[in-house]
Amino acid sequence: MSAAFRISPALWDKIHHFASFPQTGVSLQQMVLFGQHPSQGTLMKASQFLAQELPVRLAHRVKELDELPHNLSDMTSIRKVKNWYAQSFEELINFPPLSLSPAARQSLFAHSDKENMNIYLPESLPNPSLVTSYLDGDGAAGGLTYGEKEGVVYGGKVGGGTYKGNGNGNNNGNGVCGVRNGNVKLRVAVERRYYAQTPSHVYPPEVHDYNARFTKTLDAIKRRHDPTVTTVAQGVFEWQRAKGIKPGMGVGLGHRHGYGAGGGEVQAWLDRFYMSRIGIRFLIGQHVALNTQQPHKDYVGIICTQANIHDILQEAIENARFVCEEHYAMFRGPPVQLICPPDLTFAYVPGHLSHIVFELLKNSLRAVVERFGADYEDRAANDSASAGGGGYPPIKVIVVEGSEDITIKISDEGGGIPRSAIPLIWTYMYTTMAGQSIDQDFQAGDFEAPMAGFGYGLPLSRLYARYFGGDLRLISMDGFGTDVYIHLNKLSSSREPLP
Repeated sequence: MSAAFRISPALWDKIHHFASFPQTGVSLQQMVLFGQHPSQGTLMKASQFLAQELPVRLAHRVKELDELPHNLSDMTSIRKVKNWYAQSFEELINFPPLSLSPAARQSLFAHSDKENMNIYLPESLPNPSLVTSYLDGDGAAGGLTYGEKEGVVYGGKVGGGTYKGNGNGNNNGNGVCGVRNGNVKLRVAVERRYYAQTPSHVYPPEVHDYNARFTKTLDAIKRRHDPTVTTVAQGVFEWQRAKGIKPGMGVGLGHRHGYGAGGGEVQAWLDRFYMSRIGIRFLIGQHVALNTQQPHKDYVGIICTQANIHDILQEAIENARFVCEEHYAMFRGPPVQLICPPDLTFAYVPGHLSHIVFELLKNSLRAVVERFGADYEDRAANDSASAGGGGYPPIKVIVVEGSEDITIKISDEGGGIPRSAIPLIWTYMYTTMAGQSIDQDFQAGDFEAPMAGFGYGLPLSRLYARYFGGDLRLISMDGFGTDVYIHLNKLSSSREPLP
């Protein structure tokens, strides 16, 4: 059990070794093209890539979890998460490699020599969010390269076409090289490791068995890490209590909010940690789906190649209104108008988009209800002076397709946000709903949430938008309402913004 897991000195040595290598970013376009016609050969290649890549990503996180500032690493919940990551790391580096009989090996090499194996997928492009500071123009100094606030340029191009980092960055995203303390750690480009074409003949039973065993291991790791978001949040609660900080104040707010010098560093770490978690779970989820799900004409793993935005948003609207009506014990919540072409589709992970819109709609619905009152609909209907029977002002969801992006605007008349509070809304653990806490045994995953309270909705939604090269922006008119813009990169060519 992970509760009894301990990191041995020998395991620490391996963790530090793997953490010295750069991570390798992939793009949505590459994942779709690679997985369109999966064979045991391509799945074997993917398994071998993940057997190399995931330990590197996990090692970066274990090392960082052990070195957090201001005693955050000492919190019980943070240590629990660190042990989960270390246990998963150990299971992957000790996973038995593919073992082929001499006859099977000869057969594979014979077919490989006869086929053209030099066909690769297109290279990924730098993620736009890598040139955005972790709080960007909404709350902090803009114009900084991602990670620069800590003296490190992640994925930044320097001088004559070389890339530098501290071993924590994704460098050029293709795993070509990473510079760490002057030592170069070389890795073969992702397009030649993960996406190299494989022979199309029938594969021996050993390959089938290897793919099945590796998929089972990944699925178990994914389940182990299901409660990571809430467990880390619990760890930050523990840290806040130890520092005497009032719950709900958020992190990253600086001296005047009682954090001393620690808040900004914790906020930056949470952004890095959760972005990395999104990437790890996406790679694992995609691999498990390719190995276990039946082929579908519109899906490649968990990626929908023809994701219908109208249908995804309509479902998110219904779910958000249901949660609102349940929370406020209302018969009918504020109306939501969806203005979207019914046939607008693009390649995306529906779960990511649904999560983003669901969280933003919950905020808008709550703002409208609390501005006008939970019984406003009944009062307005009974008020003879109200034109047309009155009622809540509608929340509008407008979708427009551009040349590069698909943009979704969510507009409400919930009273807006004071300008002084704009920096706070992007910080983790900031909430205006009183009396919220996380139970020690709470096991919900990323997409299970109450009406409000943890202070994770906006910052996590922005990370999900940025993961595939999009973004999330907010403009508020204090005294009237708020507009939120979701930018989705429809070109799907941006690589992961690995921290």
